[in-house]
Amino acid sequence: MFLENTVNHTEQFGWIEVICGSMFSGKTEELIRRLKRAQFAKQKVEIFKPEVDTRYDDEEVVSHNDSRIRSTPVPVSSNIRLLANNVDVVGIDEAQFFDDEIVAVCNDLANRGIRVIVAGLDMDFKGNPFGPMPALMATAEYVTKVHAVCTHTGNLAHYSFRKAQNDKLVMLGETQEYEPLSRAAYYKAVKKKQEET
Repeated sequence: MFLENTVNHTEQFGWIEVICGSMFSGKTEELIRRLKRAQFAKQKVEIFKPEVDTRYDDEEVVSHNDSRIRSTPVPVSSNIRLLANNVDVVGIDEAQFFDDEIVAVCNDLANRGIRVIVAGLDMDFKGNPFGPMPALMATAEYVTKVHAVCTHTGNLAHYSFRKAQNDKLVMLGETQEYEPLSRAAYYKAVKKKQEET
């Protein structure tokens, strides 16, 4: 079970928490939950998301269940380092869409004594590690992998199957474009999709 630390102002260093999993697994919901708890505890919180993520709102981080929290959209990860001043906690959503510098940014913030909470897809629609997520998971003190429920089998799902015929790595979408699948269901769906093309 994940044990959440609290901010200890006598401790010099912060830490990194990564929340990862497939689409529809509750990553953003868990990120928002942790950030709202920090706000309730009167900690100074800043939240960032990639500028490209405009699915629900241009500025807020929004979960599939419509939980919301104010955020600052940024075009590149280095902006986070510049904007995260005088804070106790930094939240970052959709980290897989950031450039590789996000890893150094998160480590710099943690070394400044900030608790950094990062959420993102660990695998892309092809089942490959997604962008900077593996490096973030490797350098984080805490990694929480959350799972969706497979829409075909009812088992735990950790693959994000893209139903749409589009090979672009970054394609924002919802249930019309993606569905969470278990390993067995994912490989059956990929095989079927290949046979159809």
